[in-house]
Amino acid sequence: MSAETAPESSGRRRVPPALSVLRRRTRMRVEFVDVDGIRLRVGVRRGQGRPMLLFNGIGANLDLTLPLINALDDVELIVFDMPGAGASPALKLPHRFGWLARLTATLLDRLGYDEPINVAGISWGGALAQQFALDFPGRTNRLVLAATSAGMLGLPARANVFRRLITARRYQKNQTLAELAPTLYGGLVRRRPELLERRGAHAAGPSTRGYLNQMLAGLGWTSVHRLYRLRCPTLIMGGDDDPVMPLVNIRLLYWLIPKSYLHIVRGGGHLFPLVRANESAAVIKRFINERRYDGTDGQDYYAARGAPADGRLTPLTAPGRTVPNGRERPPSPGDG
Repeated sequence: MSAETAPESSGRRRVPPALSVLRRRTRMRVEFVDVDGIRLRVGVRRGQGRPMLLFNGIGANLDLTLPLINALDDVELIVFDMPGAGASPALKLPHRFGWLARLTATLLDRLGYDEPINVAGISWGGALAQQFALDFPGRTNRLVLAATSAGMLGLPARANVFRRLITARRYQKNQTLAELAPTLYGGLVRRRPELLERRGAHAAGPSTRGYLNQMLAGLGWTSVHRLYRLRCPTLIMGGDDDPVMPLVNIRLLYWLIPKSYLHIVRGGGHLFPLVRANESAAVIKRFINERRYDGTDGQDYYAARGAPADGRLTPLTAPGRTVPNGRERPPSPGDG
């Protein structure tokens, strides 16, 4: 290695891990977006097909979703830090899920997503995903709910698990996270708590105010009385070794949502979408791409744009030319 290239290599190694990983591995563009005076850290990974909006768990930032984002390959993704989580500043006062759903809809408008998109939510984010789908059915194409519940009428976690869950320190100190993980999250993390240390070593934890605001957003909230209104196809995923979200909550969602599909992850803990990301992503991609002939699948999405099923644009051909719907038209007498 020459003397000229050594400093450059050293410089690359000093790039903050969050930036290097997000830019190189996920091709994600991260920026701050002002939404009606609220500053949000937003990540957008361009891809093929219908975009997907991902709601994260309580206190978690977008960096923690990297395993799932990577596993979803070329799916276009939008994920952002909730106020008070990650780099998004905390709000002075807490707001309910309805307000957060409207904030998300406004953010999508700012980003230019005005068509129905797929919506996914993990844990706390799954409750917010339900609220968004119920409040904005015209903007929700398909819904994915992972390790979540219908709110206060669901079966709560055991007292010792809930006590550990409500503390923000689990995101702020890796030692505390490693100590709490086996009892709190279950599944693969029960045997290998170091998985969370590797994934969370460079992820900024929530502020105390932001974490409290997120908890208060869901206090007393339930979707039980509204789930029958959901008309979008819904995938419900849960783990059978989840101390935070007992499996009965997953089955309750399946019973209450009309067009729902149930997938149980055997041996899956509360964080199975992240620690078993490849398996989870395969199930999600199969669900969002399956043929239903109702306008919600990928083939209909491409057909409406004149593109083939793989999403690639039809190239220009001679002597005809490609019209906006992707079909070739014969040359007219005026064509040169």
